[in-house]
Amino acid sequence: MYLALLVIFLQCSELYAQGKVFTFNKVEIRVQPSVKVKNGAPMSIICHADISKTNDFQLKHNFTIFKNGKLVFMTISHKEDARYEIPVARSSDTGDYECTVTADGKKGFSNSIYVWVAGMTKPILTADKKEVSEGEVVKLRCELPEEVPPLEFFFRKIKTNSAPKEKRVPEQNQNFSEVEFPVEEGDNILQFDCFGKRQVRSGWESSQHSNSTLVTVKEPFIKPTLITRPSGNITEGDQIEFECSTEVAQMRGIEIILQKNRTILNSVRNEKSLKYSTVAIQEDSGEYLCKVEQGAVSKATKLNVFVSELFPKPTLSASMTKLDESKDLRLSCNINDFQGANFSIVRKSSTGDILLKNSRVLVIKVNVNDTGSYTCKAEVKGIVKESKRVRINVYAPVSKPTLSVVSGSPEVILGKPLQLICHSVMGTPPITFTFYKGNEIKKNVTNNTYAVFLDEDIGLNDNGAYKCDARNNHSSGVKTSNILNVTVIVPIKGASLGSVPYGEVEVGSDTAFLCSVKEGSWPIDFKFFKKTDHEVLLHEVREYSDRTIWHKKTMKRKDTGTYYCMASNRASVDVRSRPITISVILATWQKGIIAAFVLTAIAGVGALALWWFLRKKKKAKGPSMEMSGSALAPNLTNEKLTRQPSDGNYYSGSGYIEDNENHMKSTDESKDSMENRHSQRIYGHPDAT
Repeated sequence: MYLALLVIFLQCSELYAQGKVFTFNKVEIRVQPSVKVKNGAPMSIICHADISKTNDFQLKHNFTIFKNGKLVFMTISHKEDARYEIPVARSSDTGDYECTVTADGKKGFSNSIYVWVAGMTKPILTADKKEVSEGEVVKLRCELPEEVPPLEFFFRKIKTNSAPKEKRVPEQNQNFSEVEFPVEEGDNILQFDCFGKRQVRSGWESSQHSNSTLVTVKEPFIKPTLITRPSGNITEGDQIEFECSTEVAQMRGIEIILQKNRTILNSVRNEKSLKYSTVAIQEDSGEYLCKVEQGAVSKATKLNVFVSELFPKPTLSASMTKLDESKDLRLSCNINDFQGANFSIVRKSSTGDILLKNSRVLVIKVNVNDTGSYTCKAEVKGIVKESKRVRINVYAPVSKPTLSVVSGSPEVILGKPLQLICHSVMGTPPITFTFYKGNEIKKNVTNNTYAVFLDEDIGLNDNGAYKCDARNNHSSGVKTSNILNVTVIVPIKGASLGSVPYGEVEVGSDTAFLCSVKEGSWPIDFKFFKKTDHEVLLHEVREYSDRTIWHKKTMKRKDTGTYYCMASNRASVDVRSRPITISVILATWQKGIIAAFVLTAIAGVGALALWWFLRKKKKAKGPSMEMSGSALAPNLTNEKLTRQPSDGNYYSGSGYIEDNENHMKSTDESKDSMENRHSQRIYGHPDAT
């Protein structure tokens, strides 16, 4: 009975399970009130599962909602909807949302939906100070407490009647930023604000501007004043005094500086005023700057000053600016439309001015050492003015130049450049050198004492007649060097080697080796080599010719081998010939002796072979006759054995033994014959004699 109940229960459970069939038709996600929500408004993210069932039964749903791939909400419900409530939407809630629904092992996925929370919260700005002094800094902090980084902060410094100064600060990991603004000269009441930006899918979104923060600026000192005494109509020679002053709140650290064209004329510390006086000259005209500094604060005042000219600058004139040594030079100093000045003529040097004469006029007989710059000075009422410099050049004549080859030897290799140097021992520079090849001018060079010329066009037919001229500003004119003849060295080309006789040479004979070249300047060094496991120099000679002959006496068998020659000249290029092979063979008389000896040996061997053949033929005839005379002996023996089979008559075949003895004797005689034949061969060998 119980077994029947169990079977009924299992069947009912199976039928019940078969009745709980469902499938996901769709999972979707929605936003209320819309996908674009105003910052601060409520927002709901709804996940809905559309499910089909076989009958009406309860199903447990597991809802999960994700924002930008991160889990933000999860719930379990028997309903087919789940709501993620956001009471106050912020810009940080902007993003891509999607949801999944899991039920009884099955899972459904929604599409993604982008939600934009438009607008940002208003930032909060704070300043570390409400009152600052010029030269200090104001530290500001801008915060967006309900926003999520990354963010960008913009700080503004607002001044009356000027455009705001703005600073941008990006922040990747925090929702606030700090910045410092320096307080500059002229800043009185400053106003600061800030705003923020964040990047959204459609671009950049900005927040409202923050609250404005006011900062009051205190001046540590007032802008300085700059005056002169006298204040106008200043003439050269007048005493002029500058005074720069200011009012300061705190004297410590104050500094006053007086400048003209970046040059500091005077300065004081911890004082409220500065004074500077000088005798006015025309060069004192210009713009003066009085600057007051304390810490990082700096204020300045400018003043233009004009100084009238008392007398113009003098002018120095020379009778000549370029002249020969031992000539007279006249220098004179003048001031147009002015009398009563005291004049002096000086020469400039690296160590200072050299006074030549306190006068308007100077006449001297010059030498080379008088070359230099000269000026004249004029003095009136303590004001000294100097003329422009006049350059005087005194020239000594050039000496006769020398022309030489830079390498030292008056030779040049064909195809190589030739470098020449022209040098004058004496003469005031600059000196102009002119190079000639034949009568053709090749190059002009201006230098101090020498010049270099490179001739890259060296031909085989060049006669090498070079010369050079030297001249300077001396009136003596041009000096010409001696003619330099340069030898053109033609490099070796086409070395070849031959021999007489060629190829084969008899032992004991002489051989002539001929080494020649196609072209090359004389003298030529010839070398003869034999090639073995190393190079062996056999003969060398210097010839004023394009060929040479080397006679090698009494050739030997060991002289067989490969020979070559090498030629070189002053071009320092070794040219090797192609190798030739020499074979040293036996002389004709040596070949005749060897041939006679070989023929004699062959004749002896032939005679011995003939003798042996005849002897063998003779012995072959004897045994054949004996065999025919005793042909009946075996038959008789067989008859005896047949008739008398007893033991007593076994040795009756005595004829066989005798025949055997004759046979043995014949063998001994053959042995003696072979021994005699062997002894005759050893005697006939060429080594036996």
